[in-house]
Amino acid sequence: MNIAIIGTGNVGGALATQWSKAAHTIFLGVKEVAGFKGKHLLQNPRTSVHTVADAAQQAEVILVATPPQIAPQLAAQMGNVAGKVIIDATNTVNASPEGYPTAFHAFAALTKAEVIKCFNTTGFENMQRPDYGHVVLDMMMAGNSEQAKAITSRLAQEAGFAHCYDFGKADKVVLLEQFALSWINLAIFQGMGRDIGFKLVKRQT
Repeated sequence: MNIAIIGTGNVGGALATQWSKAAHTIFLGVKEVAGFKGKHLLQNPRTSVHTVADAAQQAEVILVATPPQIAPQLAAQMGNVAGKVIIDATNTVNASPEGYPTAFHAFAALTKAEVIKCFNTTGFENMQRPDYGHVVLDMMMAGNSEQAKAITSRLAQEAGFAHCYDFGKADKVVLLEQFALSWINLAIFQGMGRDIGFKLVKRQT
């Protein structure tokens, strides 16, 4: 697929690299192409840098990994993205878009895209390497679009996660952000470190 990555920091960069390895074409959408600081990402196959608008227009799937409060501006910059999949990987820990509880809700209201919440519940280190040897971590998603869920589940597995569990529809997006706070609490505030992750286990009957 053609995938736009808006926000090329730790999370966006990790997923851009993983999906490039999985043979997708990556369009990095940045504020200033000339001043792009993530040039190491251009060493990945099938990866190029563009304006936010150009990246979004060339892509079928758009991952947003930016501060959540700029979601309304991004929605305007991306242009017509009707029918495309927007994956919201942000968390409103310290700030939220004006007038919206999360970036997910802003994109859902301001675009005609298929919006889904995913890749927000763990640190970027686990996106670089979700395989802990004895166990492979899981990912979680939420949203109304079944099409977006099918695509996102596939992308999660191609990023190395064992399974992408469906938390439910859009009413579970805030719950999924709160789930992210659980990882932050354990990893940072409880001092367990960033090399921890979540795995759903089922009892065999």
